[in-house]
Amino acid sequence: MIDAGLPVRAFFTTRDGGVSATPYDSLNVAVHVGDDEATVQENRRLVGVAAGAPVTFLTAEHGIRVARIEAPTASAPGADVLVTTTPGVALGAIAADCLPILLHDAATDAVAAVHVGRPGLFAGTIDAAWAALLDARPRRTRAPSIRASIGPAICGRCYEVPAELRDQVAARHPVARSTTSWRTPSLDLGRAAEARLAELGALDIVRIPVCTREDDRLFSFRRDGVTGRHAGVIVHP
Repeated sequence: MIDAGLPVRAFFTTRDGGVSATPYDSLNVAVHVGDDEATVQENRRLVGVAAGAPVTFLTAEHGIRVARIEAPTASAPGADVLVTTTPGVALGAIAADCLPILLHDAATDAVAAVHVGRPGLFAGTIDAAWAALLDARPRRTRAPSIRASIGPAICGRCYEVPAELRDQVAARHPVARSTTSWRTPSLDLGRAAEARLAELGALDIVRIPVCTREDDRLFSFRRDGVTGRHAGVIVHP
């Protein structure tokens, strides 16, 4: 596990510590990638033990849909943002190159688990998550109180895209423009997410400086094709 650096229980899983066989070895938490479902459920149980509560994992849609979770559920609705205001509820954002982002609002203790890929970044997933936390407040407050942790994801040196796609995303998020280590167009999703969270007024931003494609402790679809998924997990205190 990689600590998320937030003032609540929050972490990012790695490949280690699970029961899945190759190529999903070993802590795969995704049910949609071809792994044995019973094995995935055991992995999810193990993550829940680490979290201290059963984890509700999102099913990513690469959009801006928000699902509010009031109690643990084995099948969360399709959404890229899970939010809870219920003490003891744990949320998980699944990824394998995309960004898992965890948010905590000290004004209410509401938390969010967010999946941000390239389509979601462009569509406004981060803004949707931010708005959902603000909506959870009983009254408006101007004091900065939302902290964020950006988990491991593919980096700008590795996330190759067509030039026209880079230009499209960079028109909305200029700092996303990047170049691979082999000198082709790319996107730096982590840098763009960090910049957007700062623009929205995040009190503090932790960024885990690990590239999923470069570090085989993490799952990477770009590197391996058939593979599992890790997750960012956060628990309402």
